[in-house]
Parts: sequence; C-alpha cells; structure tokens
Amino acid sequence: MLKEFKDFAMKGNLVDIAVGFVMGAAFKQVITSFTGGIVSPLIGLLFNADFKDLKMILKEGVVDETGKTVGEVALLYGEFLTYVIDFIIVAFIMFLVVKGINKMKRKEEPTVETPKGPSQEELLSEIRDLLKK
Repeated sequence: MLKEFKDFAMKGNLVDIAVGFVMGAAFKQVITSFTGGIVSPLIGLLFNADFKDLKMILKEGVVDETGKTVGEVALLYGEFLTYVIDFIIVAFIMFLVVKGINKMKRKEEPTVETPKGPSQEELLSEIRDLLKK
C-alpha cells in the first residue's frame, strides 16, 4: 500500500499540479497587491474615495461611546468589485500562460515521417492484379 501511494504521489501530473498550486497562491498575492495598491486607488479617483471602502448603506448605524458604528447594514460593493478585478486579471494571465505553453508544445511535436515502401495506390493495384488471377 505504501508503494502504491508513493507511485501515485510521484506521478508527473500530480507533482505538476502541486507546483502549479503553490505558484498560483503566490501569484494571487502579487495580483491582490497590484489591484489593491495600484488599480483600486486609480479607480477610487473616479469616485473620489478609497475603492475598497465603497459601500451602499441600507440602514444607518449608531456611534457608540468608543467611536465604533454599531448596527449598520451596508452592501460592500467596492470590496466585491476589487475581488472581481483580481479574478479577471488572474484569469487573463492564466489564459496567456496556457496559450504560450500550448504554442510551445506545438513546436516541440516531431513531424511524422511518411512510411517508406509502396504507396497506397501501388498496394491497391497489386491487390487488384492478384484478384484478377
């Protein structure tokens, strides 16, 4: 059973998936930083506010003695839009990566050599001649 598990864990596809998962997690942090630090402030200029803090207040809250707002009900659409932008950027980059890999794979495929010997027409002619006899 241990040998079967080792064979399963060391298959090329599984190792590739693990490496891709780790790189994807690190890449997501880069994209989140890019969106939060560069894209959101630029879009926030349009709304004259921090993009992540954009929200639609459905019910006003009350400020308590510590200065915190209690009981506020709001739709946090700015944060949602930030995550949507993150997703779109990651999906586009992954599309470009997969497209590049597929392009490289097509170049690596060896050309199929034509088999040497009689052509299909010659073989059919021989069969025809043998059937005539």
